[in-house]
Amino acid sequence: MNTTLGMGTNTINKHAYSFAESSKTSMLAGGFKSAEAYSTEQAVIPKSTIDVRDLNLWYGDNHALRDISMSVPKNSIYSFIGPSGCGKSTFLRTLNRMNDMIPDCRTEGSVQIEGLNIYDKSVDVTNLRKRVGMVFQKPNPFPMSIYDNIAYGPRIHGVAKKEISGIVEDALHNSALWDEVKDRLREPALSLSGGQQQRLCIARTLAVKPEVILFDEPCSALDPISTGKIEELMTELKNEYTIIIVTHNMQQAARISDYTAFFLTGQLVESGKTEKIFENPRDKRTEGYITGRFG
Repeated sequence: MNTTLGMGTNTINKHAYSFAESSKTSMLAGGFKSAEAYSTEQAVIPKSTIDVRDLNLWYGDNHALRDISMSVPKNSIYSFIGPSGCGKSTFLRTLNRMNDMIPDCRTEGSVQIEGLNIYDKSVDVTNLRKRVGMVFQKPNPFPMSIYDNIAYGPRIHGVAKKEISGIVEDALHNSALWDEVKDRLREPALSLSGGQQQRLCIARTLAVKPEVILFDEPCSALDPISTGKIEELMTELKNEYTIIIVTHNMQQAARISDYTAFFLTGQLVESGKTEKIFENPRDKRTEGYITGRFG
């Protein structure tokens, strides 16, 4: 049973947020403003890595995303929350055009990454997905060695053979996996535990030197210890990368994210600093979801 039902907004939100504060530091640095605040306030706003304007997406006749506009600040962690089927994972996939692989999928609007409209016909989608990496819900290591999993990306992008080993080691260090696998590099990646496999997938993403990393519920299949390691790793990675994560876990969003966006029925209901979303949401629908009244 959901024990949050019936609790006051301030009670549940402050409980979730104060719990999260104990496991992170300086999460809310910066001056990001919601789309509404951009036009009404004068403020110092962090440089945006991603700017989305008037984005709509259809699967055939199904209008799955409606008029999405938002900005994602550079070197931050941005959580997307909302009930199943609300469009948050669909929106995440628009950011590196993974939806292009789905028949009858059509997109309108603008998605700019560092000023480049990624839906322009001149964009090389392979290069885009190098710049905007993705880690999926379930670990998906290739059926090859630990070493070859990480070397795969640099090899297909033409990196010189003499540089590969250094890239592999750096990626494993940066994914907090090196000490656990440094003597096992030629063993099958599938011999690793679930949590290790997910960190391997993160290392594989880091090996091609992306600018943005998308995480689609990366901890949903992991135990609490492995989840903690992934969360700690994401907090460290935001110093070098912009991180966007889809999560159903409210406490996870509060623990690690600088900013949060709430989606419902294909619409972006509210977005902004995580503290504001959890403690004092503007929209009653956001309040209802966070307090467990639905979803």
